[in-house]
Order: sequence, then structure tokens, then C-alpha cells
Amino acid sequence: MRKFLKKSTYVVALILVFTAVVSCEEDFTDIGSNIISNTKFSTSSMLVDVEMSNSPVAMVKSDNLSAEPGQYLLGVHASDDYEKIEASIISQLSINEGLKVIDNENVYNSDTLVVTTIDTVFLKLPYQATLNDEGTGYNLDSIIGDKSKAFNLNVYETSTYLSELNPLDPSKINSYNSNDVFEKTGTELNISKDFAFIPKATDTAVVIKRWLSDNTLSSKDTVSYTSSTNSTIPVPFALVPLKEDKIKELFLDKYESSEFETQSAFNNYFRGVILEATGSEGSLVSLDFSVTAKPSIEVYYTNSVVAGGAIIDTIQKNDSFLLSGIRTSTYKMEDKVYPVNEEVILQGAAGSEATINIFGADNNGNGLADKIEELRADNLLINDASLTVYINQSADTTATPYQLFLYKSNEDINPIYSHVKDLFTEGSAVFGGLLERDSDGKQEKYTFRITDYISDILSGETDYSPSLKLKVVNPTDLQVVSDTVFNNFSWNPKAVTLFNQSATDESKKIKLKISYSEEEN
Repeated sequence: MRKFLKKSTYVVALILVFTAVVSCEEDFTDIGSNIISNTKFSTSSMLVDVEMSNSPVAMVKSDNLSAEPGQYLLGVHASDDYEKIEASIISQLSINEGLKVIDNENVYNSDTLVVTTIDTVFLKLPYQATLNDEGTGYNLDSIIGDKSKAFNLNVYETSTYLSELNPLDPSKINSYNSNDVFEKTGTELNISKDFAFIPKATDTAVVIKRWLSDNTLSSKDTVSYTSSTNSTIPVPFALVPLKEDKIKELFLDKYESSEFETQSAFNNYFRGVILEATGSEGSLVSLDFSVTAKPSIEVYYTNSVVAGGAIIDTIQKNDSFLLSGIRTSTYKMEDKVYPVNEEVILQGAAGSEATINIFGADNNGNGLADKIEELRADNLLINDASLTVYINQSADTTATPYQLFLYKSNEDINPIYSHVKDLFTEGSAVFGGLLERDSDGKQEKYTFRITDYISDILSGETDYSPSLKLKVVNPTDLQVVSDTVFNNFSWNPKAVTLFNQSATDESKKIKLKISYSEEEN
């Protein structure tokens, strides 16, 4: 919604959280034995050798058909320690019903002429921002990289039809991945090729110059946007000028044609836009599509009513085309090969995950890791099991993720991704994965509590122990945890360097610590 001089909006916050069932566990879990009430137990703990290695990601789901991420990445982020990412957005546009350039043609006499002049056309991209401490303006947030340097942005029309249904099986919902290719139609729609995109908190208004048919300036309108009906402070937004003649040809000249008759007809005619980010430097901006001030193409034009060679009336208009409907992202990642050493790289989007082998090899070929057989024979009662990974603080930590996520990955079967049991039985707060800091406030480690998962394996309740995967995560990537299946979305582009089992500093090695009780003889 838009107003001149003052904009009233409201914020809808889309919060997607874990759901979990909290269990009432006893002080320890019985593994392979019956507890006799008067039996005495001794307690101890052990460290189990764990292997962790790099696991590059080729692509991830990135559309709003599989699940709505709400936020989309646009821009470029480069780091010597991680893969460069160029993130672009592809989106359909929504139209209003009954669009007309001239609303009431019948009110004019036959000797009058209505001349339409395009005042300006631009792409509007509101930033995510928070009020400053003084409450007088906004600070930009959700931006990674160097905000002082520009990345290149070009806007294209796409000829690729964005389909809600799977073209190969229309009974199924379609999906788009981060490495999909979307064809372009013609040249860029922006006036200046390679628009220099630099996010600025001071970009809070645009002055619209209204022009008459005789090229006379009629008026100036100031357009701004606010975050709520109670706010008078304009929020910052990016503005990318578009080619007026091209937008007139594509949109205004077609208003009362069959192409604009329905949303479906329009989606087939104008299949969407590509916001393509390129470059070697700059920043990565997260755009929120769930708030009221949504990304859109804005068209401002003035109708001059001419009679006897004189302008007798003017009608000023504005049409908005929201970036709505089917949306998806593409992540062009630098193809970087990391050396096999004491480090493992985690990077979100379509970067890299880690593969974790907890119990080692199955040397006797019986389908179970030798370490599992050894621990099962010890008849232990598991009190607690935690997996801890440590951050290499000498690497680039400017965009360290606030949270990592651990899941099971059986890549021999299709593959199959599933949740670790403790996420359900203990809840996400106990399951862990949040960034922890040391006594100096430095980013230090991430810890996961996987007691039930380890207990089930060592008790023989299950022999299913595939590799674990560790990834960068954002709460919106996880959506709602409603079953054991894990859908691997990855919106968060942050990155971190971890130590593996080969760390020269013993205290920084990846650790699986198992606390247990055992029956005294």
C-alpha cells in the first residue's frame, strides 16, 4: 500500500518454529539389561572417536511451492575462506483486476483527447531494518558483506513458465532448485545496465515528478513507506529505475487485452522477472516478502485531457505489480575445493555441509560398525550423549551462523534425510546447535544433545545408523517439524570453519562424550 507524503503499513511477522514433544526421561536409559532395585551402579564417561569431513552441496530447494521461506537473498558475498555466492531472485508479478489507463473515457467529449505520459517506472525493494536507539531512523540489518561496495543488478523478463504443478507429473506440486536455469527475454529492463546496488539506510523516499503532455512539470509527489499505522518514520528501500517505454509496451498498452483478463492469462503472457546479481564484491541482502511494504514494480503516469489544443484536466495514476505468486532463488556458488586437513567448512545456501561418522568402520562386514558391537557388549546405561564441534577462531568469523543443524543422511537410498530422534523426544532447546561463546566472548563451539539417538543404537533397538550431516540453518529453513522426514532447505548463507578429528589442538577436536552408568560386580 502506498500514500503520498505519508505511508501507513502494518507488519506481519512470519515466524516458523519447531514443534517438539517433550518426554519425561529417567536419570539414565536402560540399555540391554534389567534394573534390579537394589543394584548399585558406578558412573563414568568416555570420548568416542568421531570423523568429520567436507560435504559439498550441489543445489538446494529454493522455491515457495515446497515451503515459503518468506525471505530471499539478493546480492554478492565474497570471502577468501569460503565460496563466493551470487544470489538472484525469480518471481511472478501479480495484477489487479480491471486495469485501465483511462478510467472514464465516456465522460469526455468527442473533441477531447487523453494523452498518457509515463512519469517514472521503478523496481522497489524494501530493506529489513530496525529502529535506531533514538527512534529517529532505521539501521539496516540482515545484510552480509561489504555494504560500501556495489554489486551489479539487472532486471530481466523471463521466458521460462513458472508452473505450480510438476510438468512431468501434474498430480504433484512442482519445485525449483538453486541451480535451475531461467531463460531471459530481450535485454535488461533497467535503464542503466549493471545497476550499481549499494544498500543505504538513508534511501527512505522518492520524489515523483508528474509531467503533462506538453512536457510541462505539473507537480512533485514524495512517496515513502512506514512499518505500521502508528509510525511516521519512513523505512529504507532500494529503487531501480526501469525503462519507461518498455514497461508501457509490456503493461499499459496491454491493459484491456486478453493478456490482462485474468492472473493466469497474465502469468502466461508475462512469465516473471529475474533479479540477477553479479560481481566480485558487495553485499548479500535479505529481502522480506511477508511484510506490507513488499517488493514491487511501480508505474506512475499522468493522463492529460486536451481540448482545443489546451490541457483542461489531469489525472495522476499509479499501478503496482507485486513480486508475488511463484518465487524462487538461484545461488551461483564459486566452485572451491577445500583441502583435506584439520578443518571442515560449513556454508549455507548451496555451499557446503559436513558428513559425520560417529562409530567408525564395519571391518567385519556384518552390517554394524565395530564400535557399536563393542559398546553393546559393555551393557551400559546411558545417562547423556553430546556431540560438540569447535570453531577455528583464526578463520573468517564475520558471518558466523547463530545455529547449526544435525540430521541423518542415508545417501545410498535415493537419498533419505531424517531427523535425529532427540529433536522430538527432548525438544529443540535441549537438542541444541546454538552458537556458544567462550569467556572472552569469542565464538567457540556448537553442542548437540543426542542421548536418545545413541541409546537406541547401543541398546539394539535399531541398527539404523547412517552418517550424520551438519549444516548451517535458519529457523525458516526448518519450517515445522511434523514427522521424521527432514526437508533440506537452506536460505541462510552464513559460513563457519570447524575443527575435525585431525585438529592439532586436542581440546578443539570434534567430540562425542557419552556419560553412562554400569552395574558393579
